[in-house]
Amino acid sequence: MGLRDKFKLKYFFSAILTALIICTVTRNSVAFHTTQGNFYTPLTTAADTIKPRNAADSTSRLRFTGSDTIRPLRADTIPGRDSLDLGEDSLPAQKVDTFSLKLSKDSLDGPVNYYAEDSAVVMVTSKKIFLYGKTKTEYKDISLKAPQVEIDQATQVLTAVNRKDSTGDVVETAEFSQGAENTFTSDTIRYNFKTQRGLTKNTITENSGAFIHFDVAKKVDANTTFGRGGFITTCNLSDHPHFGFRASRMKVVNKKLAVTGAIHPEFEDVPVPIYLPFGFFPLSQGRHSGILAPQFATNDVAGLGLEGLGYYKVINQYWDVKVYGNIYSYGGWSGNINPTYRKRYKYNGSANIGLLSTKRNFKGDPDYYKASSYSIAWAHSSDSRARPGTTFSASVNASSTNYNRNVTNDARTNFNNIMGSSIMYSKTWVGKPYNLTLSANHSQNNLNRQVTISLPDAGFTVSTLYPFQKKEMVGSRKWYEQLGIGYQGNFRNSFSFYDSINYKSVYGKSVFSYLLDTLQWGAQHNIPVTLSLPAVFNGALVIAPSVSYSQVWANQKTRYRWNTANQKLDTTTTRGFFIDQQTSFALSFNTALFGTYEFKNRKVMAIRHVIRPSFSLNYRPDLSSRYYYRDTIAPGYTAMFGELQTAQPYAGYGSGRVGGISFLIDNNVEMKVRDKKDTTSNGTRKVRLIDGLSLGASYNFFADSMRLSPFQLAFRTNLFDKINISASGILDPYQTNAIGQPIDKFAWEGGGFKVGRLSTVSVSMSTSFQSKPKDPDKEKLKKDKLAQQFADPTLQADQQRLLDYMRQNPGEFVDFNIPWSVNISYSLVYNQVFNTTLAAFEGRLNSNASISGSFNLTPKWNISANTFYDFRTKDIQTFSMSISRDMHCWQLSINVTPTPPYRYFNFTISPKSGMLQDLRINRTRTFVTY
Repeated sequence: MGLRDKFKLKYFFSAILTALIICTVTRNSVAFHTTQGNFYTPLTTAADTIKPRNAADSTSRLRFTGSDTIRPLRADTIPGRDSLDLGEDSLPAQKVDTFSLKLSKDSLDGPVNYYAEDSAVVMVTSKKIFLYGKTKTEYKDISLKAPQVEIDQATQVLTAVNRKDSTGDVVETAEFSQGAENTFTSDTIRYNFKTQRGLTKNTITENSGAFIHFDVAKKVDANTTFGRGGFITTCNLSDHPHFGFRASRMKVVNKKLAVTGAIHPEFEDVPVPIYLPFGFFPLSQGRHSGILAPQFATNDVAGLGLEGLGYYKVINQYWDVKVYGNIYSYGGWSGNINPTYRKRYKYNGSANIGLLSTKRNFKGDPDYYKASSYSIAWAHSSDSRARPGTTFSASVNASSTNYNRNVTNDARTNFNNIMGSSIMYSKTWVGKPYNLTLSANHSQNNLNRQVTISLPDAGFTVSTLYPFQKKEMVGSRKWYEQLGIGYQGNFRNSFSFYDSINYKSVYGKSVFSYLLDTLQWGAQHNIPVTLSLPAVFNGALVIAPSVSYSQVWANQKTRYRWNTANQKLDTTTTRGFFIDQQTSFALSFNTALFGTYEFKNRKVMAIRHVIRPSFSLNYRPDLSSRYYYRDTIAPGYTAMFGELQTAQPYAGYGSGRVGGISFLIDNNVEMKVRDKKDTTSNGTRKVRLIDGLSLGASYNFFADSMRLSPFQLAFRTNLFDKINISASGILDPYQTNAIGQPIDKFAWEGGGFKVGRLSTVSVSMSTSFQSKPKDPDKEKLKKDKLAQQFADPTLQADQQRLLDYMRQNPGEFVDFNIPWSVNISYSLVYNQVFNTTLAAFEGRLNSNASISGSFNLTPKWNISANTFYDFRTKDIQTFSMSISRDMHCWQLSINVTPTPPYRYFNFTISPKSGMLQDLRINRTRTFVTY
């Protein structure tokens, strides 16, 4: 058979197979026109077998391969018997037979599936397929959507073009994607399925937050693209980005990097005459080492400076470290080492060691100041799944007492005067009632420079045990089986010192001797015994008896004596081992009373009042009288004192017998109203009027005087589920003498009715209001993204640094999706203080208010402010204001703090994208007043 006959035979078989499947044949083309708007014909390779009609899968599919992939059948490949040979009477058992085809080497290794909304034309002779109208072509992980597509089966090349309107403007582009992250849009796409190479024109692709534009792009493999006439930006405007970097040549490696030739920036299509010989843009996700770009800053007391200059190093998958610092023209500088570590499902943490050398003004200046300080921070947490029952955590925040005051451009840190640390290890025995806690604690006051360290601090607890309870419960428990006993024990050792003082000159001793003098240790033991009795009166009354025994261990006792000769109070401290103890017995009664008042045919349907009274009897014998004495501490004034009352860390117990009663009455008021939003007119909702209104006091029958304790008042509510209100007060029922001390005489005795003296009152209110988001879906997406980021332990350190930066620069992180928001808080404290000059009590009222809020002046402009006002001094303690402008892909912010002592001004314009976070214009000025 000649070569010409072979070609004829090959096309003959192709035509026969195509005709059997498609059923419509013309001279040299087969055309399909959709009538329902959908047409789907998958293309597969000849590697898939062609099944007969009686096979398991009888669906006909059009199958094409590479060129010359369907060859003439040879004699040795034709089956000896037709698999469709039917018998005379009945059908034989079904058999599956296949054509044995010899595939060419350039065949595709997967099916090509296509869809065309308008029509698809298959050119049999030229082996081409034309798709029209919102087409979709799929091959393995490659997907193409375009208005018009041409598939050349002979060359395995796909060509997609855009669609233009009558004026020549592009109205629909071709979209190409490979995998989940490699996508681009183009005017024209030519792609070879076999080599995975392509050529595109006017292409736009997004890669790790960067939008890359090519005049002509050549895709050489699945991840590498070369381009001519490149433009890289973070602005997502496809036609005319606001800014970017223009380069004539560019290479992009997907999710890794982009490298360019000579490059220069452009703003609003206007080139900026700043040229660089090359450009390098990291596109990789996750952590990677690199230089930390600084920003310029100006401070009136530190001078000009560079802040944030440093280097970030990824050590391995568990460790990374950031080294950075600031330097100023007056000679001041700071340095920080910030390592972070994590191991999934085990632990994660971070540390920060900072050194600060402060120089303000020049030598010879009357305001010249020089100081050195340090700071240490460490945060660690372990995953409970790593070692069930065992936890280890650390939160260390220690520094020189003048460190916070000398930090520049951070008002929050400047005003932070209380610092504390805690390192804790906890062990719970699985299946046993034991728990052990070991910790080390630190606290410091930056105002008086006192630092206190507790090391070690141990606690051991035995959960309540029921010694009379049967191991195997049968039926209900007896009353005596509910008798429980437990144990709580604590031990603490502490010492204190003052920072930055010369102990030899001030105290005449070394630092070590001073620490030994301040060393105090102590322990406390509690053994509670409880009994749960069955409720009586159908469960309306609960009776609970209890017994407890406790001890306090102290290493010193203190005694005060009045020195008549020198007219002063002498203090004598005796070191040793001292034990104080007490035992108490109690019997409590608890119940609840309900009352409802209903309204008919009113919006308010009912008001419900719940009263929860509790009443208890208690007795405590006097086991501590040996540590109490009465002495004169001022001319004409004697008082009872306890030698262990000032013991640290655990003080001794009170003296004398205590036997009496105590009560507490708590009230709750709710209202049921008709719900206007319910269209059925049957809906109701509850409105809380009073969450709690309580009154409590106690009476000691064994006290020699003043047996009634002061009344404790408390109130709390949440009006309209928006306004939180809480209040508390102390009502003293006794009269006072000439020097303001209470005497054994009630306030209502001696003529004139008085309930008592309201010695202390505190009230706090807070509320927040916020408009609905413009785009609810966008708001939900933002919250989900934040939750997902914080759920990843490897990103917690980075997220915490971001939150700190957001607090310091709120103007750079404005949410324009929320049109307005307001937060208001108010607190009031009233105290009665005895004035010795007037020989009377005078009230002192302190109140302050805090207000913060933001609103969108226009859809692109936002103004936010927060302030703290002190009503007693009639002065604004702090005030700061931010003005922000949304510039689409850029953010403008102006932050101003005009109030002393830390006045602050900041102007920043920067891209929103994190990729170009160091490309910013920043102007910062700080003015410190002492």
